[in-house]
Amino acid sequence: MKRCLPALRIGSPLVASLLIASLLSACASVPPGSMPARDQVSDFALEARFALRVSLPEQAAQSSGGRLSWTHKNGDNRILLSSPLGYGLAEIETAAGRSLLRTADGKTLESADPDALMEEVTGQRLPISRLPAWLLGRASTAAQIDKDEQQRPTQLREAGWQIDYAYDDDAAAALPARLTLSRDQEIELRLRIEEWKENP
Repeated sequence: MKRCLPALRIGSPLVASLLIASLLSACASVPPGSMPARDQVSDFALEARFALRVSLPEQAAQSSGGRLSWTHKNGDNRILLSSPLGYGLAEIETAAGRSLLRTADGKTLESADPDALMEEVTGQRLPISRLPAWLLGRASTAAQIDKDEQQRPTQLREAGWQIDYAYDDDAAAALPARLTLSRDQEIELRLRIEEWKENP
């Protein structure tokens, strides 16, 4: 992990906000539209900038931003969160039956359920387990999804969350370059994906 900011506490509003963003290697780098078609992507890595606003009841609104590096391989995830200047803030690893969260001040939390881990840390049950599918515009059977004339996802609604997609490439197979995830006007996370990577 990169140089760390000092004294980030697990329960602090800043850390809670950053962890919500998580809620994001030797790879061949490609621009957002050059990866295989969405239905053919299984493993991926990405580099992105994020901007997050959290407005929870009876709490002051919190805003934060920074950089996100995410590797998704064989169903496992490794997410690194950094400040805009590149200082490491937190690292999240998820695998079958095991999720770890490490903060810049050396604290580690562990849980069998990544969503439960986020709830323990932030007080909010966050859909970490669904995020890889949402990044690719893949919906569960319970979700609603809108598509453009090229059959690319433009909006997905699932489990109280709304995900809006935008593209830099006109190709039908393009992967999204910008995503906005929101829930009940309380949480809004904007991702600007600068680079998708194949074969992480």
